[in-house]
Amino acid sequence: MLNFHLCQCHLSILTPQCSAGSGCWLANWKKITLKWGALNCAALKQEAVLDSGATVLNHSMSLVQRMESLLAMGNGSDVTLRVQTVNTDEIKVIQAHTLVLTLQSDVFEELLMSRNNSVVVLMETPECAAVFDKFIRYLYCGDISVRLDQTISLHKLASKYHVWALQQGLTQYMTQHLSSDSPAGHVVGWYNYALQIGDTALRDSCLQYLSWNLSSVLQSGEWGSISEDLLLSLLQRSDLILQSELELYEALEAWINQNQPVSTFVENALKAVRYGMIPPQHLFRLQKQSFLIQKYYESIRDLLYLAFQFHAASPIQLAKYFDVNCSIFTPRNYLSPSWGSHWVINNPTRDDRSFSFQTQLGPSGHDSSKRVTWNALFSPRWLPLSARSTYTELGAMQPTRTDGGRPRIIVTPATSSPDFAGVSFQKTVIVMAKQQGKVVVRHVYNFHQSTEEAGDFLLDADLQRRASEYLIDSSLYLHIVIKPIYHTLLVARK
Repeated sequence: MLNFHLCQCHLSILTPQCSAGSGCWLANWKKITLKWGALNCAALKQEAVLDSGATVLNHSMSLVQRMESLLAMGNGSDVTLRVQTVNTDEIKVIQAHTLVLTLQSDVFEELLMSRNNSVVVLMETPECAAVFDKFIRYLYCGDISVRLDQTISLHKLASKYHVWALQQGLTQYMTQHLSSDSPAGHVVGWYNYALQIGDTALRDSCLQYLSWNLSSVLQSGEWGSISEDLLLSLLQRSDLILQSELELYEALEAWINQNQPVSTFVENALKAVRYGMIPPQHLFRLQKQSFLIQKYYESIRDLLYLAFQFHAASPIQLAKYFDVNCSIFTPRNYLSPSWGSHWVINNPTRDDRSFSFQTQLGPSGHDSSKRVTWNALFSPRWLPLSARSTYTELGAMQPTRTDGGRPRIIVTPATSSPDFAGVSFQKTVIVMAKQQGKVVVRHVYNFHQSTEEAGDFLLDADLQRRASEYLIDSSLYLHIVIKPIYHTLLVARK
């Protein structure tokens, strides 16, 4: 709600005598009014400090209602806004007040001070013209009702007329409503708009949401509307969260069939698929059944051949001849059981919790039958290593958990094995949350060897609060993903 700091009973003291001199009287009146308002506010603040026992009588809602009535009835109007829709004959007429418009927008101030009569013609796109009355009402009342499909139009108006508070509020609204349901989807449209206006914060928020919730995006109608540039940007990321690489390939194939891009783009997109992360039995099926792979086989033949070699050989053998530190051998964040496990921690502030699960040793066919058992420990009050005591003189280890500690999660293999040679394990801990009734990814934490030393895990999370944005029904919903990363063993290859 917009707070008016000027005494509204003085607004009717001065009225313009003629439109030709409106610039002069308006400038002087604004200077007088703003100066009086500033002095009056300073006096009120000083009085509040001196008299702490005073009671504030707040009638701001009544003032807002009177301002809304003033706009609706057009009483005392001194300017007519003719909002014309571009390329149509549609015209929307709004009776407005110079003082209100100029107090809220320097663009309106310039337009109204340079006008020759009481009518101002404004040219707007159909989308912006449809919500222009909402936009003007905000200037009078300081509040506005927003729908997902109206957000971009209102943001354009706020930017065009320099209503910065509304613009910032709408940007915040978009950031907070990425997960809201809409018939045709809205995140891709907001991403494209943010890219167009150069809003990097909004663009990055949309891109992060699409990357972290890609499985649900792939199943939505919004997937088909993704632009070529955005699609390639997503395909190149290693932080995508989805069920499997096969799911990504099938979604890519559906997108290509729907949008029919040029051959060059299709080749680049197919080359971004990480075929080494697709089990060999599925690769054989794709080669036989996928029309897309058959059509562009020559473009990706080397990648498919390398993927089959990757599945056939041991990682140690492969690393002697190939550079395994490249994207085709790097997993994304796959949610299938072979790569990790879901973990729900009820009442996460109460006690330490432990959990065991298994993953396959690596993504290659050579390692797919080998299992690694992992132990996960969650502690709501774990003391950082630098603050711990080790052993006393008597040999007894002092307690490592105190009430002043912070949440920690440690994921370690239950045993070691010679098969681990040439492989390191990156652990990704995904924190889920519920937003607008939908379960989405709230945060992602990446660790390499031990998570114990990562100081940012749930650093900003208030797990004590039942309504915490990190909790779902007072429980912490985690998904742990183990990503085996292969390393090149020999610099000089045979």
